[in-house]
Amino acid sequence: MNKNDLVAAVASGAGLSKGDSTKAVDGVFTAITSALKKGDTVRLVGFGTFHVSKRAKSLGRNPRTGAQITIPASKQPKFKAGKGLKDAVNR
Repeated sequence: MNKNDLVAAVASGAGLSKGDSTKAVDGVFTAITSALKKGDTVRLVGFGTFHVSKRAKSLGRNPRTGAQITIPASKQPKFKAGKGLKDAVNR
């Protein structure tokens, strides 16, 4: 499923036009993204939790040259599925 499929599913499920459901889906994505940028956690009970994980800098190798490189520290968005989602998938 891609974003257009998701928009169509939201439109049919909620009885909205595709334009309104596009705005709703984009609004959800924007809200989750801005919360994660601030370092907040987004908990959707029964669905899952979005959070930011910090990755420390590390050493790696350039696969082409074999030279050692430093991989800078970064923040990674993570998602952990909730019990309701896990149960729905496993039925």
